[in-house]
This record gives sequence, C-alpha cells and structure tokens, in this order.
Amino acid sequence: MENPYIPFSSQIQDVIRHTDIEYTFRMSYKGDVKPGQFFEVSIPKYGEAPISVSGIGPDTVDLTIRRVGTVTNQIFEHYEGHSLLMRGPYGNGFDIDLFRGKELVIVAGGTGLSPVKGIVDYFSEHPEECESLTLIAGFKSPKDVLFRQDFEKWRSSLKVIQTVDTASEGYEGPVGLVTGFIPDLPIQDVSQCVFITVGPPVMIKFTILEILKRGVPEENIWISHERKMCCGLGKCGHCKINDTYICLDGPVFHYSESKDLID
Repeated sequence: MENPYIPFSSQIQDVIRHTDIEYTFRMSYKGDVKPGQFFEVSIPKYGEAPISVSGIGPDTVDLTIRRVGTVTNQIFEHYEGHSLLMRGPYGNGFDIDLFRGKELVIVAGGTGLSPVKGIVDYFSEHPEECESLTLIAGFKSPKDVLFRQDFEKWRSSLKVIQTVDTASEGYEGPVGLVTGFIPDLPIQDVSQCVFITVGPPVMIKFTILEILKRGVPEENIWISHERKMCCGLGKCGHCKINDTYICLDGPVFHYSESKDLID
C-alpha cells in the first residue's frame, strides 16, 4: 500500500532569481497539475513547507518560493542539478475550462500572483479562448516585482496593469493599491464577468468589496485561500475552518462559498 506521506525526489532544472528573497525553482515532475494547487517541499531535519505551483511545463512545475523561515532558508541553498523532496500536488486548483469564453479579470498581490500565473500563461498563449483577460498585479515597490520577463510577454496579448504601493520620485509606472484600479475598469457585462483575486487576506477583503460595488455576482468571484497547510491530506486539521479543510476543499473557492470561513 502506497504511503501518501512519503515524498519523492525531484531535480532542480533551473533557478530563476526575481528578488533577493524570492526565487522560482523549476522542478522535474511528470503528472497532472493545475494552477492553484500546491506541493509540500521538504528538507530532511528541517521540515517541509507548502509551495504553490507558479508554472506548468513539459515534465516540470515551477515553485516560486519566498525566503521566510527555516525550511525556505535551506531550500535557497540548493541550485540547478540538486534535488528536493516533494509530495503532492494537493488542493483543487483552478480549472481552466471554467474560464474559457469569459471576460476574466485577475487581481493579484505580491506572491499571490504565483497561484494564478498558470492561468495568465495559458490565456496569453491562447487569447482566442477567452473573451478578454485583464491582469491587475500589485507589488510593494519596483524592486519587489516578480516575473518581470513574463510581464513583457503578457503585455503583447493581454491588458496588464502592474502597479506598486510606493515608488521613488521619477518612477514612470502606475503607483497605488490594486483596489484603486477596479472602480474605473472597463467591464462589458458585469453579470457575466469573472474575477479571480489572490493575495494577502486584507487585500482580498478590500478587493472583493470593490468588485461587489461594480455589481459583479458573488458566484462570479473566485479566491485562493492563503493558509498554512501541513499534511495536505486533511488528516492533521491544521487548516480546518469550521467543517472545511482548506487543503482538500480548497484552496480555491467561490467567494459565495468562502465568505463565511472565518478563523
């Protein structure tokens, strides 16, 4: 009988350095995976950490990792050709089919762009498969921007608003919170437009308030619930809110389903 807690070894194919504390590790992986799912990445003696899938390639997955603790500190000591232990993928993820033919708006904050990057990648390569896609992505400052090369590619086929919270004098790009771009955002049909928002809980809260002010139905709003996952299998109860296990039932939810999930 297969033990789901036993990880497999995955070789690092590439390391993409975004900032001093945020790298993308391209890992070897053969199997089905969706944007918004996550893997548990482990280092013997140090523990494991849940990492969202930020890219899906032929026999690879991208994991964008922020250096914030013991496990991630150790991961950052590994480079191309080294291996990490992984198990997963876990969670429900985003189903691309649900967004085909839709007017889609994605609002992401910081590393919250990682779980939805696979959706943006897909529709930037297949723009004819959705009515339209607008990406609003916010970062703390210009030096904190992730996926710079991808933004250049996305701009050729999508409407992209890349903003920063603060910037020094002379910065030429948009400055301001992501919520400030929603009130005047052109929407063809608010009853059919679909929003996805991912990021820090406070950002999601105020983003949804702005989306609802536009008259978008609750069932047309999707979120990815950021929460510390442990086992990924619904056994430890660490991610349980009320009767919902975020690692099993989520982390992707309709807002209408998740609005009552309060710690």
